Amino acid sequence: MPTETIEDRIRRAEILIEALPYIKRFSGDVLVIKLGGAVDASENGANSVLQDIVLLRFVGMRPVLVHGGGAEISAWQQRVGLEPRFVDGLRVTDAPTMEIAKMVLTGKVGPAIVSRINQLGGSAIGLSGEDGPTLLVRPRTADGGAELGFVGDVDQVNSEPISSILDQGRIPVVASIGLGYDGQAYNVNADSVAAELAVALNATKLILLTDVEGVRDANGMLISEVDSLMARRLISDGVVVGGMIPKVRAAIRAAEDGCAAHVIDGRVPHSLLLELLTESGVGTMFTSVVTE
Repeated sequence: MPTETIEDRIRRAEILIEALPYIKRFSGDVLVIKLGGAVDASENGANSVLQDIVLLRFVGMRPVLVHGGGAEISAWQQRVGLEPRFVDGLRVTDAPTMEIAKMVLTGKVGPAIVSRINQLGGSAIGLSGEDGPTLLVRPRTADGGAELGFVGDVDQVNSEPISSILDQGRIPVVASIGLGYDGQAYNVNADSVAAELAVALNATKLILLTDVEGVRDANGMLISEVDSLMARRLISDGVVVGGMIPKVRAAIRAAEDGCAAHVIDGRVPHSLLLELLTESGVGTMFTSVVTE
């Protein structure tokens, strides 16, 4: 192995110094991070993301991690002979699918994230929206009137359980399941959960990690910054489709409440640190519409 020179060590120290203003800016702030796409919690691709999250906690930030488990849920549906169906990027969730979702999210994906964070030297606690309850939801119908089954929209957030975990110096790991007023568990889109938590916790940033570089325009060009009006137009014009629709809507929701929202490529190693601790971020940043 080549011997590390003093210049190499000095450069590493300089990188830390360059990050200092950003560490100071976000120290004590809540950051809501949604893990998804190619950085699935059950895969090795999540390692650099979770390392980033542990580091952010140790330098004084208060990260909240929200996760789904779409690929895993689909795989289990197919194992038992159920065909996954989606409307506008939302999974149609009948009773058997709801049971699978609970099993995957709270029995496999969530515990895997918590275990890995603890192995990395952090301290995490897993919960779902049913615990507390943290997320009270109402049934959702698709835009075109299609029935989605046990799919919910967040109607009320009880942030006390999550704030309590944060105050203990731990990292909350939240599964995207909510409790209906009827006592039924509901599948809630994880991007939407992350946005509602960001609003309720007065988070400084909402970061949606996915498996694309960000939001693209009609010509396929990456958009580095977009306001909520333009983002809505991208959906209505059919430029943003499928699973990107809930992400863009979640980012709009957070941005219009004053929380800086970002959609970034979680496949890029340490993309969280690049977004938060460097001058040139990655992906797409959402802002609210400025009115005079």
